[in-house]
Amino acid sequence: MSELRNLPSVDRLLRHEDAAGLMKEYGRPLTLDAIRETLEAIRTGKSVTNQKWSEAEILAQAGLLLKDWTFPTLTPVINATGVILHTNLGRAPILDLSFYKQISGYCSLEYDLEEGGRGSRSDHAEKLLTRLTGAEAALVVNNNAAAVLLVLTALCKRKRVIISRTQLVEIGGGFRVPDVLAQSGAKMVEIGTTNRVHPGDYEEALKEGAGALLRAHHSNYKLTGFTSEPSLEEMAEIAHRHGTLLIDDLGSGTLLDTAIFGLAHEPMVQESIKAGADLVCFSGDKLLGGPQAGIILGRRELIEKIKKHPLARAVRIDKLNLIYLCWTLDLYLRDKSGVIPVWFMISRGLEELDQIANQWRKTLKTGDVIDGFSTVGGGSLPGETLPTRLLAINIKSPQNVLERLRAFNPPIIARIEKDQILIDPRTVLPGQEHDLIEGLEKAIFSWDGYFRDAGLTGMIDPRNNLNR
Repeated sequence: MSELRNLPSVDRLLRHEDAAGLMKEYGRPLTLDAIRETLEAIRTGKSVTNQKWSEAEILAQAGLLLKDWTFPTLTPVINATGVILHTNLGRAPILDLSFYKQISGYCSLEYDLEEGGRGSRSDHAEKLLTRLTGAEAALVVNNNAAAVLLVLTALCKRKRVIISRTQLVEIGGGFRVPDVLAQSGAKMVEIGTTNRVHPGDYEEALKEGAGALLRAHHSNYKLTGFTSEPSLEEMAEIAHRHGTLLIDDLGSGTLLDTAIFGLAHEPMVQESIKAGADLVCFSGDKLLGGPQAGIILGRRELIEKIKKHPLARAVRIDKLNLIYLCWTLDLYLRDKSGVIPVWFMISRGLEELDQIANQWRKTLKTGDVIDGFSTVGGGSLPGETLPTRLLAINIKSPQNVLERLRAFNPPIIARIEKDQILIDPRTVLPGQEHDLIEGLEKAIFSWDGYFRDAGLTGMIDPRNNLNR
């Protein structure tokens, strides 16, 4: 107890020379909080008390607290899982952030340079989207869930919205189509069965009128077996004959034909517009390959009405994502979609991936190169895979190795199958290979890594170049 009574005061610690460095890096208020919390932990026994604490030691403990408080939890990672649109890793990766220098100062976000007055932020992406898709008008919001909610709220509140039971999906994060319909104020009308819906089901439901027919993308599940759904063209003909709207929620949405890359054909945005959908909603950060955004395309009078709804301002896209979205759309317009990371990864050939995986094996001097499969992910193309070549590493305690890989800077995210660590080169982006190899070397072959897992002690690591 005498040791505790002799603890220095907060003021004394703040005057210590070591505190000056902490305050310079973290600021006085946060340093003050860390010192107070450290002293409290010592007094209450939450920290080691069987020692005489010097002022430098107390400040060192406070420094550890400050590092913990300010350590970034949102950080770049290396995705070696083979899941291209990895929801937990931010879905579509960003190609290059150098364009952000364009808006480090002021920008023409809502300023009409020709007229010299107020403009609209929606104009920037709209002109690109309409040219790419053939739609009359467009509006961009912060994500596709918001896009669907806004459309239904603005156009279908207190109206019947007819949807097939085959499409009452729930996607990641608990997003459920029935819940969105309820939140919008629309009255959901279910038709068909869990596996089949027919044109006649829509015809029957429309006898009582409706604000819209809604088609929702199946997202992360697949209908197989004894199933049927009418085509979008059939739905458009039925809807328009009855004087109602057809809304197509594509979910992921793509401007390119995925069949070209050996995948199943994913419904394209242009196809929905051509088929007669009045409004089409889809994501910006999935198969489009851009930032998080929700895109609404369709008839001009409908888009204008949606733009004027109060909810439109609440869910509008921010300027950083808007600029990146326009930059991504411009790549499509210039026929340069191959440099967009999502499409770069999807289009990588098996021969290229085999060469990369074998080079990694030679560098590491361990593992085998085996056949495997990559997935698109992100609720896109469920059940579809792309052939790849994997570096498979057999090691005792693979979970421990994965834990060490996640602690590396930058963190490396891999997967385990059949007690093997699998590294898929498809999703390792150019410029990341050096860090990947260094992280694998340290996690697998370092003294406290490989030899500990192998149960060996008193050994000399023959690969001293790896212990760096």
